[in-house]
Amino acid sequence: MIEPGFLRLLVCPASRESLREATAAELAALNAAIARGAVQNRSGTKVAGPVDAGLVPSSGSVLYPIQDGIPILLTGEAIPLRPAS
Repeated sequence: MIEPGFLRLLVCPASRESLREATAAELAALNAAIARGAVQNRSGTKVAGPVDAGLVPSSGSVLYPIQDGIPILLTGEAIPLRPAS
C-alpha cells in the first residue's frame, strides 16, 4: 500500500493523469489474463508472473506494477488493462 500523501504526488508518466491504487477486481482480472498467457506490457514483453499491486491512471487504461513496495512508473512497463481496438 502506498502512503496517501506520496500517492498524491505521483502522476502517470505518459498522460500526467493522477494515479490510484488498483482495485482487487482489476488485479484479479489482470492476473487471470496473465495466467492464460495473454498479457504483454507496453514494451511488448510478456508478463510472466502475477501482479500483487499496481497504480492505475484515472482513465483506467494501464496498470503500473508495484514491486517490493516501489511503483515502476516507466511507460514501457505499463500493462494495458483494456484490449487494443
